[in-house]
Amino acid sequence: MTGKHLAQLRDVEPLLRRPLTVAVLGAHDDAARPAHYVPAWLAAHGHRILPVNPRLVGRHVLGAPVRGTLAELDEPVDVVDVFRRREDVPAHVGDILAMRHRPGVVWLQSGIDHPEACATLRAAGIDTVADRCMLADGRALGL
Repeated sequence: MTGKHLAQLRDVEPLLRRPLTVAVLGAHDDAARPAHYVPAWLAAHGHRILPVNPRLVGRHVLGAPVRGTLAELDEPVDVVDVFRRREDVPAHVGDILAMRHRPGVVWLQSGIDHPEACATLRAAGIDTVADRCMLADGRALGL
């Protein structure tokens, strides 16, 4: 089964309208950074956040313990929300594919796109979103 590329607001709407478990790759504890305030908005709108950042292990972000890698997540994840530089994305594809419970969607936040990495994920049956913001899309949908 091949994953789809969800490119338009109408493509992501069904996803954003249900409660999600979101692994936030590159989560941050600085409230001024998108990698904090976007997941904070998601949490405030009923989504469960699992922060992942090797530099913040031992801390809590949005009330949840920070994991160092995606492999440490021992539960199903609906979305891996990626807050990493474009050039860092390929290094995470193997980690995503090795997750015990593969996500249904890998979402590259605004300003992040990597067609080759997304093609690899879709070939493995994972839907992809690139260069879109979950917060902006949620607001556009009136959530």
